[in-house]
Amino acid sequence: MPNTTLVITGMGAVTPVGIGCDAYWQSLVEGRCGVGTVTRFDPAGAPVRIAAEVHGLVLSEEVSKTLGRNMDLFSQFAFAAAEEALEDAGIRPGFNPERTGVVMGTALDGMALLADTQARLAQGEIHKASPRLVPMVLGNMAACLIAMRYGFHGASLTVNTACSSGGDAIMTAAMLLRSGELDCVVCAAGESAVNPVIMQSLAQAKALSRNNADPAHACRPFDLARDGFVIGEGGGCIVLETEEHAHWRHARPYAVLAGCANTHDAYHITSPRPDGGGAAECMRLALRQARLLPSDIGYVNAHGTSTHAGDVAETAAIHGVFGNGDGAPPISSTKGATGHLMGAGGITEVIACIKAMQTGLLPPNINYDQPDPECQLNIVANEAREAGIFCAMSNSLGFGGQNSSIVVARRPGCR
Repeated sequence: MPNTTLVITGMGAVTPVGIGCDAYWQSLVEGRCGVGTVTRFDPAGAPVRIAAEVHGLVLSEEVSKTLGRNMDLFSQFAFAAAEEALEDAGIRPGFNPERTGVVMGTALDGMALLADTQARLAQGEIHKASPRLVPMVLGNMAACLIAMRYGFHGASLTVNTACSSGGDAIMTAAMLLRSGELDCVVCAAGESAVNPVIMQSLAQAKALSRNNADPAHACRPFDLARDGFVIGEGGGCIVLETEEHAHWRHARPYAVLAGCANTHDAYHITSPRPDGGGAAECMRLALRQARLLPSDIGYVNAHGTSTHAGDVAETAAIHGVFGNGDGAPPISSTKGATGHLMGAGGITEVIACIKAMQTGLLPPNINYDQPDPECQLNIVANEAREAGIFCAMSNSLGFGGQNSSIVVARRPGCR
């Protein structure tokens, strides 16, 4: 079934700038920033004391009693996003159980909880590890908990490809659907790594911004004054199904998943290929699968982490695919607002692309004050831009050389 049309019928988001897709999108287009001083631990004396944290998430009482005690934060974020997406898609517990599955994306699983538990044991705050610790930190547990809550018996898979995990989860779900294994996939992602050990490691690698004095302006994708990314947390989810299945249950889609691709740089454990060759090839493959030309893409949600090497390499990749003339598509990175959601960003940023097609607004690249001569792009700078678009691309690039590109399209009949 290689030519099976796949549609997105539900969306959910848990982010530092809003819980729920509407709140998330409203904050993006208004240019709000979710970066602040860390509250999950005492950051005094740490080289980096800022992060984009999620505040105000409350699980339902029913979930808290039955499943919540087995959830680390990354699972909670993915689970809450899945609840919203499934409600949005009109899917209830027990729906088509044998033909519905879950694919989860996460980069760091429950590593933060594991590090925190070890520290508390060493300091004598606790004397025994919880018997729930191991299942809580396992990366697959979020997908399992979603399947348990809704009674889905189809494939339950977890993708761990660093910061491209969310995009690769979508690609994995698409392969399951096109193979005929499933009719519907809950494609979720979650991340929570605001932890002193993880942040100190990234700070030592000179990957994080140290602009502790001005958190709201710390993450500056493609800006000349950028000095690193800001770690974020959150969750995202889309419900992906075959068009035939969606039609059968009278679901109205938001968009078509037109194309998806993954490539590998085979270059370095943390640095991207300077010429952006791997990312460029990934975008070309996604366009080829979508049967689209570069000129068909009306907006690109760039990976754009606000690191020097990463933004320059991605710029080179975009130039290689779209050129650098008047016909280049508008581009923004929404990480200036949300921070870097790592594995979850691949899905929340696809949702931003769908919202852009739906509303005719392109989300801004905030904190863009000084153009970098090495990053000459058609940046949607600081304010949302009106644009009627029908196709958009989301890029996610990860440590190890992972590249993911997702193309979504809007057509008559979409919401």
